[in-house]
Amino acid sequence: MDSMADPLVLDLPFTGSWRVENSPARRVPSHGSDLFGTTYAIDFVPVDERGRSAPLSLRALLATEPPERFIGFGTPILAPLTGEVVAVHDGEPDHDAHRSLRARAAYAMTQARRLRDGGVPAIAGNHVVIRSGAAYVLLAHLRRGSVAVEVDQTLRSGDHVGECGNSGNSTEPHVHVQATDSVDWTTCRGLPIAFRRPEADPWLPAEREIVAAGT
Repeated sequence: MDSMADPLVLDLPFTGSWRVENSPARRVPSHGSDLFGTTYAIDFVPVDERGRSAPLSLRALLATEPPERFIGFGTPILAPLTGEVVAVHDGEPDHDAHRSLRARAAYAMTQARRLRDGGVPAIAGNHVVIRSGAAYVLLAHLRRGSVAVEVDQTLRSGDHVGECGNSGNSTEPHVHVQATDSVDWTTCRGLPIAFRRPEADPWLPAEREIVAAGT
């Protein structure tokens, strides 16, 4: 699983409509860095029927917004594969969202300090890692207090894991999905992933694509 020709195939970890951000279909490394195994990571933002994560407002253009304003905050996150839970972290706060360019720029300037002071949890936020064979799948930025699984628990694909949140390095409520070859975040390598879809071959969603999973 070290090439895009041989991805780890996952189920979508949610139901409803979600917009793709930072897709490896657009560029690799998808998040601009190989750090922490994020080479092939992908983000999904829950959206409404108009493709909006939250209503537009003057505050959205100029300032930060409470995460509760976003339609996906608290949406269930599901296991994307069958496997064993090997890491769980909860307790990080869900901070305000930063949609405006001004708010995003100010927030980006704090990333290095947050990583230095809080380590990986300050970036991944509340998260769960599921191991299947030699692959480790991370679900990050979960809602504080929502993680519903424990280390050593065996999960089946589709089991409830937690809720969509805005913890860690997150500008609006979303779920970050990535696969790696270990959970040593300083040395791990990212693994390519793809997602199952009904009556079609697995695919890697494109940047800004709206994907839907059945209820």
